[in-house]
Amino acid sequence: MTLTVTVADVHQMTPDVKQFRLVADDHTFEYRPGQHTAVHFENDGEDDSRPYTAANLPGTDQLVLAIKRYDDGNGSVFMHEQTPGDEIEIEEVEGNLHVRDLDRDAVFVATGTGITPLYPMVKHYAREGEGDAQLVFGERDQSHLIFRESLDQLQAEHENVSVEYVLSDADDRAWNGRTGHVQDHLPDALDGLDETDVYLCGVPEMVVETRDLLEDEGVDEENIYTEGWEADAA
Repeated sequence: MTLTVTVADVHQMTPDVKQFRLVADDHTFEYRPGQHTAVHFENDGEDDSRPYTAANLPGTDQLVLAIKRYDDGNGSVFMHEQTPGDEIEIEEVEGNLHVRDLDRDAVFVATGTGITPLYPMVKHYAREGEGDAQLVFGERDQSHLIFRESLDQLQAEHENVSVEYVLSDADDRAWNGRTGHVQDHLPDALDGLDETDVYLCGVPEMVVETRDLLEDEGVDEENIYTEGWEADAA
């Protein structure tokens, strides 16, 4: 079943990512932070859809989606053409990625727009988690780090939350943090993973490599959570 929502506003977050605030009349979205909806659109005269994660917390009549435009991506091109007042069809929010246990320590590893499900999960953990949460977020450069201001604020306001960025194409004159790929830094960035749940989202190769690395470090595969499609894509 689909639901009609109205585009309330659009915000350019980075050079290629827009944020869309969608509002549904007489409807409250209930879901687990990290889960996704599906946006429906017409593609060559036929109905098509693409999944996008809700970046806001549940319990309101709104969904916030952060979507990167790909020139060959039918769904992202459709969304980037939307303007305030437009109506679109979406599905209820569901999916495999959400915090499993708020009493256990949690590690979140993201690259690119893989941060979109992990961002609300970190917010959820900051509010209700009983342990420590670490986020390692990899991107190309500083201009493409979405949610950075909000993530920095979360870290400043919650002693149990830490955020670290890794840039693969950093300007050495303006960046003194970690560089390269996130999986190369995990053994150093993460201090002990016993009794820890790990959540991964990003390009499939990163997810697969990181899962293998974590298992080599002794993390039980049952404590590593992904969206579930990455191995086939890689």
